[in-house]
Amino acid sequence: MTNLPPPAEELRLLDAELWRLDARRAVLLQRRAWLIHTLRSAAASRGGQYGGAVPPVWPGRGSAAHRPEATAPGVQNLLLVLGGVLLTVAGVAFTLVGWGHMGIAGRSLVLGAVTVGTLGAPVALLRRGLASTAEAIAGLGLALTVLDAYALYQVVFTGTDVLTYTAAATAVLAGAWAAYGLGAGSMPATDAPGEEGADQKAARLVLRLPLPLATATAHLPLLLWALALGAGPATFTAVLLVTAAAGAAVALRTGSVPVRIVAVVGSLGTGALGVVSAGLLTWSASAPGAAARSAALLALAAAIALVVARFVPKPDVAVGAALTAGLCLAAGTGGVIRVSLPGAWTVPGCLVCGVALLAAVRAPLPRTSRRGLVLASLIVQGLAVVWAVPLVAGTLLGPVAGTGRPWSGVPRDIRAAVFTDVPWPPHAATVPLVLTVVAGVLAVVARRGEGRRPAAAVGALVLGWAAVLVLPLVFGLPYGAGLVAQGAVVVGALGCAEWARRTTDGASPLTLTAMVLALVTSVVLALVSLASESVTIGVLVVLTLLFGAAGGRPGTGPFAAPAALVHATALACAIGASFGWQPQHTALLVLVVPAVAALVAARPAGSSTTLPVEGAGAAAGLLALALAATDPPMLALVLSLGGVIAAGTALRRERRPAAHVAVVLFLLATWVRWAAWDVTTPEAYTLPVTVPALVVGFLGRRRDPALSSWTAYGAGLAVTAVPSLLAAWGDPHWLRPLLLGTAALAATLVGAGNRLKAPLVLGGVVLALVALHELAPHVAQVVGLLPRWAPPALAGLVLLALGATYEQRLRDAQRVREAFGRFH
Repeated sequence: MTNLPPPAEELRLLDAELWRLDARRAVLLQRRAWLIHTLRSAAASRGGQYGGAVPPVWPGRGSAAHRPEATAPGVQNLLLVLGGVLLTVAGVAFTLVGWGHMGIAGRSLVLGAVTVGTLGAPVALLRRGLASTAEAIAGLGLALTVLDAYALYQVVFTGTDVLTYTAAATAVLAGAWAAYGLGAGSMPATDAPGEEGADQKAARLVLRLPLPLATATAHLPLLLWALALGAGPATFTAVLLVTAAAGAAVALRTGSVPVRIVAVVGSLGTGALGVVSAGLLTWSASAPGAAARSAALLALAAAIALVVARFVPKPDVAVGAALTAGLCLAAGTGGVIRVSLPGAWTVPGCLVCGVALLAAVRAPLPRTSRRGLVLASLIVQGLAVVWAVPLVAGTLLGPVAGTGRPWSGVPRDIRAAVFTDVPWPPHAATVPLVLTVVAGVLAVVARRGEGRRPAAAVGALVLGWAAVLVLPLVFGLPYGAGLVAQGAVVVGALGCAEWARRTTDGASPLTLTAMVLALVTSVVLALVSLASESVTIGVLVVLTLLFGAAGGRPGTGPFAAPAALVHATALACAIGASFGWQPQHTALLVLVVPAVAALVAARPAGSSTTLPVEGAGAAAGLLALALAATDPPMLALVLSLGGVIAAGTALRRERRPAAHVAVVLFLLATWVRWAAWDVTTPEAYTLPVTVPALVVGFLGRRRDPALSSWTAYGAGLAVTAVPSLLAAWGDPHWLRPLLLGTAALAATLVGAGNRLKAPLVLGGVVLALVALHELAPHVAQVVGLLPRWAPPALAGLVLLALGATYEQRLRDAQRVREAFGRFH
């Protein structure tokens, strides 16, 4: 066995060993810190062994658990910045507060010596490769030069104007800082003394702070001098633009990224202020001479922007600069025209300038500059079109206000008929000219530009239509002449649609657009014609014939044919109102439209006009029902006639389902007639129909087992069940509900036994409604006896039960649906 020392002796030995380990660890950590510092210094000066990356660290020290939260360069920069700020604050306090405790010689010597020493320190620091420290000290030195300028003003130039001295001081400081950054800022950096110092090459380190500060300060002298001399708005605007040009030149010529950023920001700021100021001066001038001088400033801004677009390397920036140049030229031209010509010609003048910018496509300019000028032209043209929108919108929406007072009398002219309740836009005399010019430009683009041909052609058509539409209102034509002009627009739109259909394949966007414009114009024309009774009927007749003639064309038929039916419906209503007919009598005249629609839809089998025509006819039929709704006998007649039309439609092979609609209409007509006759025992009229209908259905099912039960038995059961159910709900006696419930139960059992949908559904629904009718008084009595909290509690229990068995109920419903789907 091993002899163990006593505990006291063992404790002494352990403490001694731990002390030696701690001493060794401290030595190793000190050596490690020195090695890391040496490697990082070498990497900063010449790229280092690891290419500027962080050198490998002692295993375990660089793990995520022991990684420091701040890097050494970050901590170093923070300390340098804080030190520089504190020293700057101390210098300001010394200059402003402690200035009076020394004589003029001492004050000048102290501040000058500190400034010279501070500016000279970065040179030595750069030679040692301490770039961050040099930057901090250089920033302190630059701040001290500002204090020197302030001290010089307080001591020597006390009587000088503040703005004048500030302008001169900023100019001197900008030049001095630029010289300092270019001269003293570039110094060869040598490594720290060591074993590898003899083999290292010198690397040049540059101070990054002086040149950006000099660039930023260089934007101030001209502006301050202008303020000092009391320059007017135009002169100050010119100074802003010149400063922006100088900043742009520096940004284009320099190779330093920080200097370029500062120059771009300064140039954009001063340039934007200059352009805005020049625009305000141009558009607020009251005389042509003042407007021309301000427009010259915008021309100067445009020239600067074009030069930038010519030399800037980035395409997006070049396009933006050229776009700005084009907008400046258009704004300057518009400002001069505003004070030189009447107000109505301001927008056309701007538009002419915008169109003239398209000449840049042929000019010897870079592609990016041409693109920017073309975009500027498009923006100017778009703004001109937006200016014309109020007149076009008023022309389209103004007649709607006249629907509240139809046939009130012929107005004095077409403008009074349209703009009765809508104000006439100011300076609207040149709107047709503006729309025509833009439409012409788009037409040229559509003819020459392959990629944008459809969109440009559609735009040219829409703008040309708008120009022609508002032209009679601008000229103030008489009421009749204005209607004729709008009718000519409808004819022209239809002709354009037909031409587009022939020159293109199928329904092109141009064809669809022309048809939509024709429809919109026809609606406006019909609304404008409401001022006179005879004019309304005449216009509707012409529109019906016009669209009816266009409805036979394959390309325009799906739009023109239903439009003709819509105008015919309006014509029927107008004729009825003209003869003083009641609405229910006018409904009979309106029913002519569904009849004509059924005949037209039956002629071209498989035509694209079939569905639109049938839809328009159905809408006219619904209008007839609405007109006759207040007179039950007339409503029954209208329903019967509608059933006849539906039955005639069902004769076509592809429209067999229309027979169901005919049956429903006939049944409704019968029930309405009974209600009009105050029939209290409908079974006397329905049972003689139900029994033969059920026999016919039974025989049909025997001959054709695939025949649906709805076709065989649906009409026969419904013709008695529905009127009897309605009578039973208002019958206070018990006999009719009993007989009806018994018959419904029998139908339900027969349907369930033979797997027939129609008897099962109709019998079940009628039986449930009869039972509800009979139990309703008792249920109401029971509910009245229950406390008020009982119904909510019962509803909550039902919801809980449904929620708990929700998935099971879904499966049960699915099984019921599948089983019901197997019925006939």
